[in-house]
Amino acid sequence: MVTPDPAAGWDIRAERYDTEDATALRRDYYDDVASRYWRRPATPREVDEGLAGDGVEALEPPTGRFLVGRYGGRAAACGGVLLLDAERAELTRVFVRHAFRGTGGAGLLLDALEEAAVGLGARRMVLNTRLDLVEARALYARHGYREIPAYCEGPYMEVWYGKELG
Repeated sequence: MVTPDPAAGWDIRAERYDTEDATALRRDYYDDVASRYWRRPATPREVDEGLAGDGVEALEPPTGRFLVGRYGGRAAACGGVLLLDAERAELTRVFVRHAFRGTGGAGLLLDALEEAAVGLGARRMVLNTRLDLVEARALYARHGYREIPAYCEGPYMEVWYGKELG
């Protein structure tokens, strides 16, 4: 765990998904969620397979945004928003490295992602997640997200959330 240093602070900005830091964060995100799902460490090959063709390129204007959060200058968090239609954006790939959890970055990242979605024209944010990702679900609930009916389906989707923006 990183000891919170108010002088270090968080800096969260839009960044291309394929920069060195963004790519490393995306790998760590996938490793974390896959390892939890499989209840064993994901292999580097499995991480590579999970990232291949995952559609991350849509997280660029005009269809989306990818954000990287740095704490004290160190890449610590990431997340993306993807426009689903004229009114809705989907929250995706929200991740804070374990060493930086507890420093306030998750809430700041979520705020920045919501602002990015509004900037893309969205009025509502939706997301899907798994029941075992209890920290993520608690974060969303603390920030006003409520369970909604499924708006999509897939093998790793067990609960859906939504929130009005603005």
